Amino acid sequence: QVQLVESGGGLVQAGGSLRLSCAASGSIFSIDVMGWYRQAPGKQRELVATMTSSGSINYADSVKGRFTISRENAKNTVYLVYLQMNSLKPEDTAVYYCNAAGTTDYEDDYDDFRSWGQGTQVTVSS
Repeated sequence: QVQLVESGGGLVQAGGSLRLSCAASGSIFSIDVMGWYRQAPGKQRELVATMTSSGSINYADSVKGRFTISRENAKNTVYLVYLQMNSLKPEDTAVYYCNAAGTTDYEDDYDDFRSWGQGTQVTVSS
């Protein structure tokens, strides 16, 4: 099993900044990609930013130049990914979800996985 735990959401005024964090732990052999998605009320979940193990990054057009995704190497089998959000706008208001995909290793049994965190609320006031 793989667990993802997000933190760092909150309420901020337009133009402000927030930093989201996500920790992935469990029987992880490797992670191929980690990233962030968001879902606003009445809308579908959408990609915000992803980062592969090789460092390839993809941003939604709506956040380019304002958001930055980064990762830390695994420490004690915990994988970390961050989302620095600057120049926040009211339309960035949503629940932000961490996502990870890779391979688990449980007693030499390898399986692919894709997991989601529980989500963290980001609210930007105008």
